[in-house]
Amino acid sequence: MTEARPAFYALARGGWRDYVTLLHPPYTLWHLSYVVIGAALAPHFDGGLLALTALAFFLALGIGAHALDELHGHPLETRIPDRALTALAAVTIAAAAAIGVAVAVARDLWLLPFVAVGTVVVVAYNLELFGGRLHNDLTFALTWGAFPVVTAYFVSAETIRVEAVLAAAFATLLSHTQRLLSTRVRELRRRVTAVSGTMVLDDGRSLPIDRETMLRTPEQALRVLAAAVVALALALLAFRVT
Repeated sequence: MTEARPAFYALARGGWRDYVTLLHPPYTLWHLSYVVIGAALAPHFDGGLLALTALAFFLALGIGAHALDELHGHPLETRIPDRALTALAAVTIAAAAAIGVAVAVARDLWLLPFVAVGTVVVVAYNLELFGGRLHNDLTFALTWGAFPVVTAYFVSAETIRVEAVLAAAFATLLSHTQRLLSTRVRELRRRVTAVSGTMVLDDGRSLPIDRETMLRTPEQALRVLAAAVVALALALLAFRVT
């Protein structure tokens, strides 16, 4: 059996490819789509505010959180030095917080609690602080799902209305689904060395069970879900700008 990559989107190790892999491209696009959805649902759409909000989340979640995650045991098997990962996480998370503070000062100081919560959780979750109490499926679903939607909505609307709550519920459930699928995929790719077995169908045929067959369906589902949420975000964005 050929050695499995640590993720279906992981590139060959070394150089710039490690930094692309570090971004978890389909998942980063997935969660940035929640930012677009939240902003597009707000009563008043502002493309500039959306760009700043998306940039902050890209820095904090797309780069900073993933750098901290890789620092914790190099699960993606990149060759990025720990010192570089630490610096990358510190700079990007600080920059994201700075953007949030600047927008809060310019628009609404009630945005500051969003900045504080986001900064604390992104560090605590990925470094498994507080005894790992925040490193669980619920925190992931709320932080990577509901939080981007609600924050982007509040940045534009300066309030939270029912449509934001319902969209946050949608993002929470979808992110929980992502977590359920990706947890099994990560285990198969990173911890399981061999799988063997046979499925016997009612017509007497036998189908082999191996690691590839067990990976195929959940990974296809993750790809389709990522594409679906990006398509939804683009549809809402097109609706607001045209």
